[in-house]
Amino acid sequence: MNQIHPKKLLHSKWTKVEVVNKLKHFTVIKVEYDELQNVIECIIRAEINAAEFAIEWRDLKDPQRWKIGWK
Repeated sequence: MNQIHPKKLLHSKWTKVEVVNKLKHFTVIKVEYDELQNVIECIIRAEINAAEFAIEWRDLKDPQRWKIGWK
């Protein structure tokens, strides 16, 4: 399991294990929290074409889908 704390998500870099449409490297560009400091929105941006996607931040913990950093 990838270890990531919700407070350290912003600007973190990720590599998608299963490449789709040549989108492999991503950066977290936006994280929104509620009043209890729970993540309510996480936006990642593909580095190759700047496409943005909303994801469930807990999905980043799955090593079958994501690797920490750009590899």
